[in-house]
Amino acid sequence: MSNLNNLSNKDFDYKDLSPEELRAKIGDLAYEVTQNELTERPFSSDYDQNFSEGIYVDIVSGEALFSSKDKYDAGCGWPSFTKAIGEEVDKLNEKADFKLGYERTEVRSKEADSHLGHVFTDGPKDAGGLRYCINGAALKFIPKDQMEKEGYGDYLKYV
Repeated sequence: MSNLNNLSNKDFDYKDLSPEELRAKIGDLAYEVTQNELTERPFSSDYDQNFSEGIYVDIVSGEALFSSKDKYDAGCGWPSFTKAIGEEVDKLNEKADFKLGYERTEVRSKEADSHLGHVFTDGPKDAGGLRYCINGAALKFIPKDQMEKEGYGDYLKYV
């Protein structure tokens, strides 16, 4: 797995960091994805084929975003999920994106406003029909057996 798993969001408050300091903390690719809306190359993320139990959090703020329970292999080359973690309807911010000449729906984290990826309506119908296509570089995976220790014990019920 990625060395990003060694980074604890509790070690820093992203709000207190300059752009240069944030880049140094999360790495160049994560910074470009979350802050400048870059898209990582398909099939390049360790998380695309990670199906271990746990949760995925925003690499910038540490806010819980997705559960492994809702992850599936969409074959698109990016980690894909059927929904955000928990029961909160507004866990993620969505906005219209026309950068490629047609409308897509961009997904951003609520707390840090990190660019995560996009949501599409071609997901599994039996799970609501959504496909959250997320850049792995925008995420940090917290394994189930580390969730309590890392401060995510409240989310164990979603894994």
